Amino acid sequence: MSNNLKFYINGAWVDPATPNRIQVINPATEEVFTEISGGSATDIDKAVTAARAAFPAFARTNKKYRLELLKECLAAYNRRFDDIAEACAHEMGAPIAFAKEAQAFVGQAHFQALIDVFETFEFTEKRGTTLVVKEPIGVCGLITPWNWPLNQIVCKVAPALAGGNTMVLKPSEIAPISGIIFAEAMHEAGIPAGVFNLVNGDGPSVGQKMAEHPGIDMMSFTGSTRAGIIVAKAAADTVKRVAQELGGKSANILLPDVDLDDAVRKGIGACFINSGQSCDAATRMLVPRKLHDEALKIAAEEAATQITGNPFAEGTILGPLVSNIQFEKVQRLIKAGIDEGATLAAGGLGRPEGLNRGYYARPTVFGNVTRDMTIAREEIFGPVLSIIPYDTEEEAIDIANDTVYGLAAYVQSKNQDKAREVAAQMRAGSVYVNYPDMDFTAPFGGYKQSGNGREYADFALNDFLEIKGIVGYG
Repeated sequence: MSNNLKFYINGAWVDPATPNRIQVINPATEEVFTEISGGSATDIDKAVTAARAAFPAFARTNKKYRLELLKECLAAYNRRFDDIAEACAHEMGAPIAFAKEAQAFVGQAHFQALIDVFETFEFTEKRGTTLVVKEPIGVCGLITPWNWPLNQIVCKVAPALAGGNTMVLKPSEIAPISGIIFAEAMHEAGIPAGVFNLVNGDGPSVGQKMAEHPGIDMMSFTGSTRAGIIVAKAAADTVKRVAQELGGKSANILLPDVDLDDAVRKGIGACFINSGQSCDAATRMLVPRKLHDEALKIAAEEAATQITGNPFAEGTILGPLVSNIQFEKVQRLIKAGIDEGATLAAGGLGRPEGLNRGYYARPTVFGNVTRDMTIAREEIFGPVLSIIPYDTEEEAIDIANDTVYGLAAYVQSKNQDKAREVAAQMRAGSVYVNYPDMDFTAPFGGYKQSGNGREYADFALNDFLEIKGIVGYG
C-alpha cells in the first residue's frame, strides 16, 4: 500500500490532520503521476511533540548503538536503491542512468562517509582541568530541495542521527516521493519511534511553521537564498541555530596554460550536470581573452553532444527541468543574455528539436559575456554556460569573486602550484582544482549569501552538536 498521502510521525504512517492533496508533476510529460498530502501547523505540532518525547532517551544512547543504527539505515537504503532512483526519474526527470549513478548513489556515499568518520569520532576532549563535551542539540527541523533530494536528505539525517538528535524532515513538495521511500527505509532500519519524522508540504504551510516552532532547536535548510532568508527570519524569534546551504554562481577559471579542449569539454559537464540544476554548477567559465573564440567553438561542439530527452530512453544525458516555473525562469534568462548582447553559440530559446512536451531546455552556451550581464550575475539553474574573457590573472580572480554568492569555484591549470595559488584567493566554500573526483569527506557549504555551516562527514556532524565545557573536571 502506498504511503504517498500519509506522514511518518512517531514511528507510524498517519493521515494528515486536514486533507490537502498536492499534485506531483512528471516534468518529462507535464502530467500528474501521483499526489501527496500537504501538511499544516497541526501536523508539525504532532511531529515535534513526537520528536521531543523521543529526544531524552535517544540523546543518551551511546556511540556504538548509533553507529550500528547508521549501518542498518544504509543497508535499508541499499535495499530500496532502485525504487529511489526510479522515483527521481519520475519526479524530477533525472535520466534513469543518472538517477542510479548519481542521484541515488550520493545517498549511499554520504551514509558511508559519515559511518567511516564516526568510527573514530570523539565526543569528549580533556583540556587541562576542563572536559569539553559535544552533545546533541535537540529536535532538528530539516528542509531539503528537489534538485538533489537524496544528497540533501542523507547529508542532514545521517549526521543528526549520529549526534543523538531527533528530527522532522520536510522534503520538497516538487520531488517528494524519493523522500517517502527514504522514510520507509528508515522505518525498516528500526529507528526508534519519534526519532525520525516526515511531514510533506509547501514552504509557507510547513517549512515556515517548522522554522517558527519553539519546540524545534535547530533548522537545517537547503534551497534558494530567497527562501533561506525567510527561514532565518522565522527562526530568529526563538534564537534557534540555523544552518543553510543556498544559491551559487560558481566561476570556473581556465588559466592560460590549460589544455583548452579538455578543460572546456569537462567544463560543459560541470555546468550542465543534472540539467544545470545544481547550486555548485560551474556556470561562469573565465578564459584568457586570446583563447575565448576557440573556447566558445569547443563549448558549442560539446553542448551539441548533450542528448536531451526522455529520462527512460537509452543514451539520454539531460532530462527536463523540474517544473514549468523553472522552465520559464531559464527561458527569461536566456532571452536576457540575447537581449544584452552576449554571443549565442549554442542552444537558445525554446525546447530542443523534436521535443514538444516536457520542460526541456536547449543546452545553451553564451560567449563574450561581461560581468555586469544578467546571465553572469543571476543563478539560472538550467543548462546555460556563460563564457567570460579576461586579460590578467588578477582580473579573473576579481571577476570570479564579484558575486553575492560563494558556494563553489573551479580552477584549471597544468601547473598545480599555480592552481593552488589561485584557489587560495577564491571566496568560496569549496574550490575544485582540475575537475577532481567527488570527495564525500570534504566540507561543503558557502561564503556570503550561499549560506553558513558545513555539510558532509564530520563537518556536518559538528554542525548538529552543542559544545559544553565542564570546568574543574579534575
